[in-house]
Amino acid sequence: MKILFAASEAAPFARTGGLGDVAGALPQALSRLGHDIRLIMPLYRGIDVERYRLGVVAGGVGVPVASGSGKVDILEGWLPSGVPVYFVRHDPSFNRDGLYQAPSGEDYPDNAERYALFCRATLEACRALGFQPDVVHVHDWQTALIPVYLKTLLRGDPFLEGIATVFTIHNLGYQGLFGPEILPRLGLHREVFTPAGIEFYGQVNLLKGGLLFADLLTTVSPRYSREIRTPELGHGLDGVLRQRSGDLFGILNGIDPEEWNPAIDPHIAARYTAADLSGKALCKKDLQRRFRLPERAEVPVLGVVSRLAEQKGLDLLRDIMVDVMSLDLQLILLGSGEKALEAAFLQVATQHPSKLGVKIGFDIPLSHQIEAGADLFLMPSRYEPCGLNQMYSLAYGTIPVVRATGGLDDTIVTFDPATGRGNGFKFDEATAAALLQSIMQALALFSQKAHWGRVVANAMAGNFTWDRSAREYEQLYRCSLATRGRS
Repeated sequence: MKILFAASEAAPFARTGGLGDVAGALPQALSRLGHDIRLIMPLYRGIDVERYRLGVVAGGVGVPVASGSGKVDILEGWLPSGVPVYFVRHDPSFNRDGLYQAPSGEDYPDNAERYALFCRATLEACRALGFQPDVVHVHDWQTALIPVYLKTLLRGDPFLEGIATVFTIHNLGYQGLFGPEILPRLGLHREVFTPAGIEFYGQVNLLKGGLLFADLLTTVSPRYSREIRTPELGHGLDGVLRQRSGDLFGILNGIDPEEWNPAIDPHIAARYTAADLSGKALCKKDLQRRFRLPERAEVPVLGVVSRLAEQKGLDLLRDIMVDVMSLDLQLILLGSGEKALEAAFLQVATQHPSKLGVKIGFDIPLSHQIEAGADLFLMPSRYEPCGLNQMYSLAYGTIPVVRATGGLDDTIVTFDPATGRGNGFKFDEATAAALLQSIMQALALFSQKAHWGRVVANAMAGNFTWDRSAREYEQLYRCSLATRGRS
């Protein structure tokens, strides 16, 4: 199959979260299955054209959207595996300091027009390059107008007719909401601005457009696909998702075994495998040293790498810090986000310098070092569409303690000493008390070395690579073509 991936970000070129990881890794896994797959994304200021050896393959491509010059250049580069990547260059839209936000933290006010231009440019790039995909796979609200355009403005276009679309929801909480005055600047007619269309409580909802107009829908874990059909986690779109439940599939994200593998990881103090864990002990010692904590092998080290936000449940951890600091353990936290949470953890760190290490910020090497050096990893999320850190933790023999939501529930099974089955610990209620109880359960097992060895072995035996996910997407693409009568 010929498949075009359209995303607003993709690692290693530009990344703010899980979407970028998916867009950078899944195309490479699909390519290994023998498909002609290509990726397209905006050319942001932060993408080094010389470093990535990007060259123009189509210049002055006309884009009939009311934004800027209406002309874009298409540059070409490659993912590490050789998958072609096209970049849409339109400096008025994308030559800025941030992807979605200004340095002040405010969303760019013209985000709707920027990504409408990208969506239309994606389709015009196909025409200019002579690449006629069987399937266009789009992601989140930034690319949701692609299926809308294909089924409205471009219906009947001889080059684009018959292209199937698959739309992936990475986080339903981000919907692309804009005032109704934006409609003509998107090139759309008012006929689509109805409750049965992209209207949402008087606003234009771009993500809703993707949900309604794409041939098939996916999200990033089976449980999350069920959760978003409920009023509690449907963010006002649960009715639409229930309406399309027959076209909605949950497929777990994967991890890159070349990047997240303790046997070859260049960022950690010592490499190790499930057969020889001696290197993990050295990684623990190195991590303690980095955070100036006592180098004690027998004390359990708990790790956190997260955005500091209530969605991630970090307020629950904050609320039990008095209890946690009373235990014989060490806690290491890396992340940034809500200023009140940052300040709270920094304050506790000053009070307990021998038990808590905190670094505010984003640090890729350090995140690897925490995964390798910690014994336990905390993810108390209120909701988590998929989650990747629990999969990284499993690969590194670091036992996750998670809330049973979304992909966390799909990937973690609470360890049962009686059967020896399970790979972590999880709790149901989003409360501080439930989190503390689960931590205590994990600490109790840590002191039982035979059981602990078993749960670590179970964790490292898991398979959460992208190759597994790619095969599921492959089947879904074939299904999308069947719905278009092209199988």
